[in-house]
Amino acid sequence: MIEFYFDISSPWTYLAFHNVQPIARELDVRIAWKPILVGGIFNSVNPGVYEFRKHGAPSKQRYHEKDLADWARHTGLAIRFPPTIFPINSVKAMRACILLDKQGKLPEFARAAFEAYWARDEDIASDDVLAAICRSVGVDAGAVIAGIGESAVKDQLRRNTDELIERGGFGSPTMFVNGTDMYFGNDRLHLVREALLRARG
Repeated sequence: MIEFYFDISSPWTYLAFHNVQPIARELDVRIAWKPILVGGIFNSVNPGVYEFRKHGAPSKQRYHEKDLADWARHTGLAIRFPPTIFPINSVKAMRACILLDKQGKLPEFARAAFEAYWARDEDIASDDVLAAICRSVGVDAGAVIAGIGESAVKDQLRRNTDELIERGGFGSPTMFVNGTDMYFGNDRLHLVREALLRARG
């Protein structure tokens, strides 16, 4: 099993979300999707992310954007960076992921939300955009918008976020193989694949 902690607000997570699924299919392993709020993690254990955004070396920031564009082209995804609203408040979308996981609709919804934000530059914090994403994947938009306000959904998102911090995570995407073997970032997926093969013996 691959445990995949993620927040739609990260372009690198969009890449990893897309790229991890073929690995899981190839090796016939299940992905346990774990929606989180990465801002809560930054606030708790990785505040340097905010400092880099404000005062990071311009040359490093330029390379960061080039690297993202290179990975997007390599993966075949359209990613506009930075989008008009960045960072985005992704709490509604991530609560929707929690809600839709029980219906088996999380991967479809998350993919559509990633595309809405990173490819089409849409405001996924907007109820109208959220509703359109729901309709695009055949989900009852009204039920989702009502459901994301439920205490159980809010609490689960909070628990997932706290759980990742407790397990040593510091950002999105973070993946675990065999419960304790942690990997961070889209560019570590080849190591995830190797870890899964090792686990098979």
